Amino acid sequence: MGEIIIRFLNAQLDVGLGRPILWREIVGNLFGLASALGGARRRVWAWPVGILGNVLLFTVFLGGVFHTPQDLDLWGQAGRQVFFIITSVYGWVVWANYRRSHAESQAAVKPRWATGRERLVAGAVAIVMLVVFYLALKALGSWGPGADSWILTGSILATYGMARGWNEFWFVWIAVDLVGVPLLLSAHYYPSALMYSFYAAFCIFGFVTWWRSEHRPADEAVATADS
Repeated sequence: MGEIIIRFLNAQLDVGLGRPILWREIVGNLFGLASALGGARRRVWAWPVGILGNVLLFTVFLGGVFHTPQDLDLWGQAGRQVFFIITSVYGWVVWANYRRSHAESQAAVKPRWATGRERLVAGAVAIVMLVVFYLALKALGSWGPGADSWILTGSILATYGMARGWNEFWFVWIAVDLVGVPLLLSAHYYPSALMYSFYAAFCIFGFVTWWRSEHRPADEAVATADS
């Protein structure tokens, strides 16, 4: 079993783009896609599936540490995987508790808009995180600390917003993707860049899905329709 795991971690795919890509980057992003689909449908399993992808992508984005073909350290990208794991545990607990207390529904959260106070606090926290993360990532030698800090900050806010059931988190993800795609392309993380592009479009679908469920009077009763 150990040999199989090592072979998977080292497996590469040559797609003719100048340098090979890691299969674990592809698989990690597929887990992320599955998690996003589960999140749009408000299913508890979205969180543990996402965690599996986070673990794989953590090793991918520390290319210099783990000697990947990219050989670049995107500390912000790697750091957000750690935060994803922590926040995913929180979201997993919150959604599971909601699911248990609403046995008539298969949905694990009730979408809503953040209050004015919640938005104000989130905005202030975002400014602080942007400054702190930029200084920290620059000191660590992260490749592209400005964009990396933007992505890390947005990812933290979006994941927390998803756990709380805020509709706004979909728009935050779009802002993250708009910066993430060019950064990852320039760093030769092609599967992740492709997935970021897809996420940007998928977020529109996710937002519409949540918005409709928020305005559907019998949302809890009809939740089984999409199962």
